[in-house]
Amino acid sequence: MKSICFYFQVHQPYRLRNYRFFDIAEKHDYFDDYNNSFIMRKVAEKSYLPMNRLLLDLINEYGSAFKVSFSISGTAIDQFEQYAPEVLDSFKLLAESGNVEFLTETYAHSLSALTSKTEFQRQVKMHSDKIEMYFGQKPTTFRNTELIYDDKIGEAVADMGFDLMLTEGAKHVLGWRSPNFMYANAQRPELKLLLKNFRLSDDIAFRFSQQSWSGWPLTTEKFVDWLNNTAENEEVINLFMDYETFGEHQWAETGIFDFMRALPGRVFSHSDFGFATPAELAGKLQTVSPIHVPNTISWADEERDLTAWLGNDLQDEAFGKLYALKEKVQHCDDPQIQKDWLYLQTSDHFYYMCTKWFSDGDVHKYFNPYGTPYDAFVNYMNVLSDFIIRVNENTKLEENSFSELKDTATELVDKTGDAVKKTIKKTNKKLRKTLNKTKSVSFDEIKDLSNTAVKKLLREIDIEEMAAALKDAEKEVAEKIIPNLGVRAKKKYDELQSELKKINKREIARYRKNIENKLSDLFRK
Repeated sequence: MKSICFYFQVHQPYRLRNYRFFDIAEKHDYFDDYNNSFIMRKVAEKSYLPMNRLLLDLINEYGSAFKVSFSISGTAIDQFEQYAPEVLDSFKLLAESGNVEFLTETYAHSLSALTSKTEFQRQVKMHSDKIEMYFGQKPTTFRNTELIYDDKIGEAVADMGFDLMLTEGAKHVLGWRSPNFMYANAQRPELKLLLKNFRLSDDIAFRFSQQSWSGWPLTTEKFVDWLNNTAENEEVINLFMDYETFGEHQWAETGIFDFMRALPGRVFSHSDFGFATPAELAGKLQTVSPIHVPNTISWADEERDLTAWLGNDLQDEAFGKLYALKEKVQHCDDPQIQKDWLYLQTSDHFYYMCTKWFSDGDVHKYFNPYGTPYDAFVNYMNVLSDFIIRVNENTKLEENSFSELKDTATELVDKTGDAVKKTIKKTNKKLRKTLNKTKSVSFDEIKDLSNTAVKKLLREIDIEEMAAALKDAEKEVAEKIIPNLGVRAKKKYDELQSELKKINKREIARYRKNIENKLSDLFRK
C-alpha cells in the first residue's frame, strides 16, 4: 500500500514592539505583548482549535488508519502557555490518540544551523525536551526551520542521532527524479530523507481558493484522482504545509475544513493509499538513492533557497551582528538575556527584511508588522543595539564606555550605507509603480496593510469618521484597525457605537470613500 504523509508546521514568532533609538539603554522590553496575544488568539480561534477538533474527530472515526505529524516551534509552545493554554491542551489530546507524531526542530525556529553548530544542537535539545515533556514522545524525526537543508546540515542532524529528516523536493535538486520515494543524505546514508511533494502540497496550501487556477475548485474526488495518477512504483506522497493553511491562509468560507474532513474517506474508498507518520515510513521504506545537496535549499518562495531570510544587505548585516554575540552570550548568567537571545534568533525577523515584494508579496506580508523591509531592519537593529549593551555589561567586558556603546548603536543602524539605500530606493520605486497601476483603492484593502501602514492612516483620520466607516465592515478589516487604535481612540470608538446604530448606508459609503481617498494620497506619493 502506498502512503500519504501529512506534516504540519505550527509556528508563531515573538514579534518586536516599536523600539525607538531613544529606547536604547533605557528600556529592555523588546516584544509586543498585545500584538502577539491578539494574533495568537485570532489564529487559535480560526485555525488551531477547529482544525485540532477536526483531526481528533477523524482519528476517532477511522482509528489507527488515519495519522498525521506536527512540528510546533518552541516560540509557538511558549505563546500557547502564555496566551492560549487550551490550544496546548488540544494538541495533548491528539498526542494521547497514538496517531500523531511530533517532530523536533530548533526551539526558536532559527537559522542557527547555518552559522553555529553548538547553538543549533542546543536549541534542538531544548525543543526535543519540551516536546517530550508535553506530549510524551521523544522525537526521532527532525525538520529544520522552513525545511532548510544541505549535505552538511544533514551530517549535523545525523550526529545528533536522528534517523530521518524532512526537506523540500526541489526541482533543481531532483532533476528527473520523483519526490515520492525515500532518499538518504549523501555523506551519512543512515540519515533518511522524506521530500515534500510541492505540487500536491501547494494545491492545498496556496491554490485551494484561487479561482484563476485551472484546478479550482479542488474537491476530494479530484485530489484523489491526482494521487491515483502517480506512477505505480512510487511509494509515498509527502504533503507538507503550514498548519495555519486551515482557517487562516485559507478561510473556513473557502471550504478547506470540509475538504479535510472528507479527504480520508475518499482516500480509503477510492485508492490504494493509506496514511503514515514519518517515523513509520522510516521503519518500512528503503532508500532508493542518496541525494546530493551542496547548496542550501528550503521550502520558501519560487527559488526554494535562503533568499527569503538572507542575501540582501539588510538581512546580512542584522544576521551577522546577532551571531557575532554567540560566544559572549554563552557566558551570560542573566536568564532574561538568554531568553531574549533565543527569541531574537527567530527567522521571521530576517524574513520581514526581505525585499522580494513582487514575486511572493502575499506570503511576505502575512502578519508582517512593518511597512517596509527598512522599517523592519531599523527596528531590529535598535533592539539589537540595546541587547549588545546588556550582554557587554553582564559579561563585564571592559570594551566600551556607555557613550561609546551608544555610538556603536548609531553605527549599527547606519552601517548599511549606499548599498542598502540603493536597495530600499529601488524597492520603494517598484512599490509605487505597482500601486499606481490601480486606479482606486478599496476600503476593504486595509486588511492587507501592515500595522505600520494602518497606524499611519489612523493619524490622518478622525476616529468618528473611522468608526462610521467600520459600521458593518468586513470582520478582517475591523480586526486590522481596532488593535492599532490608541487607548483614547479605542475608548472614543467604544463610546460611539450606540450613536452609530442610526447611521445609514449612504453615510457609511461616504465615510469609506473619504478614507479611500486618504489611502491613495498616503501610499501613492
